[in-house]
Amino acid sequence: MNALSPEKDHIAKDPITRDFPIINQRGLHARASAKFVQLASGFDAAVHVEKDGVKVGGTSIMGLMMLAASPGYSIRVTASGPEALQVIDALEQLVASRFGEES
Repeated sequence: MNALSPEKDHIAKDPITRDFPIINQRGLHARASAKFVQLASGFDAAVHVEKDGVKVGGTSIMGLMMLAASPGYSIRVTASGPEALQVIDALEQLVASRFGEES
């Protein structure tokens, strides 16, 4: 394996981590989790979500729902890979827009 291998290129970037406050009325419920997963799955990046020390994959609806992130809580989102910054920005916008549920 040489320094230009795809595996090394993929992990070369440092992970990006941001905290997102949950502000929608129902928290990270089934529909919100599905939107999060759908968006996260569209990028070339590995996404993980953490709340209260519990870490789950950002492409697992059940994992996200198990976090029980209610309004007023924050989730910590970490992404790594070629599109880590793009997925973090997109997920931040989704969460800030209340998952498109409220006007």
